[in-house]
Amino acid sequence: MSRRRGIPFVVAAPSGTGKTTVCRRLVAEDDQLEFSVSHTTRPARNGETDGVDYYFVSRQDFEALRAEGAFLESAEYNGNLYGTSWDTLHKLREHGHDVLLEIEVQGARQVRAGEPDARFIFLLPPSMKELEARLHGRGTDSAETVRKRLRWAEGVELPAIDLFDYAVTNDNLKTCIEDVRAILAGERAGETGALRRRFDPSAARDRLVGS
Repeated sequence: MSRRRGIPFVVAAPSGTGKTTVCRRLVAEDDQLEFSVSHTTRPARNGETDGVDYYFVSRQDFEALRAEGAFLESAEYNGNLYGTSWDTLHKLREHGHDVLLEIEVQGARQVRAGEPDARFIFLLPPSMKELEARLHGRGTDSAETVRKRLRWAEGVELPAIDLFDYAVTNDNLKTCIEDVRAILAGERAGETGALRRRFDPSAARDRLVGS
C-alpha cells in the first residue's frame, strides 16, 4: 500500500492577527501536521532556535539559494527576506505529513502558482480597530511601524484574500483554532463544500470592511 502524500496548508494573515500563535497550537495538537521551517535574513529573537523557528541566514546566502532555485516562494517583508525551500516541503510530504506554511501574501501567490494542490487559509482580525489595538498592545513596534503595518494590511494583504480558499476570523483564539482544525479535517476527508461556503473569503472581507 502506497504512503499517503501530505497536503500543503498555507496560512497567511496581517501582522497582529495571531497567526503564529494559531499555527503553533495547530502543529502542537496535530500529529499529522508539521511546520515548514522557512529561511529568513532577519535576526533571531529571544527564545528562537535556528532550524526550529527559522533557518537564520545572511542576505548573501539567501540570495545565493534563491538564484539556485531552492525556494518554492520567497518574499521581502519589513526589510527582511523569507523563503520556503522545495527540499523541506517535498521531504515532509513524501513522508506522509501535511505541511503548514506560515507565510506572507506575496509568498502565497508564488505557492499558488508552484504548488497547485496547496490549500490556502487567511486569518482576519475582528476589525481594523482591534488589529491596531493588538499591534500597539504588543509593545514591540513604534507608532510609525504600526501605521505601516496597517497600511500594508489594507492596501496589500486584504485585497489578496481572493487568492485563498478560506478566511477565518480570529476574534476568540480557541474558536479560531477549532475553525482551522475543522478545515484541515474537511480537506483531508475531501468534504469541503460546506466549509468553503462557511469560510468564504470574500464574505469575510466584506464583514471586516463593514465593521
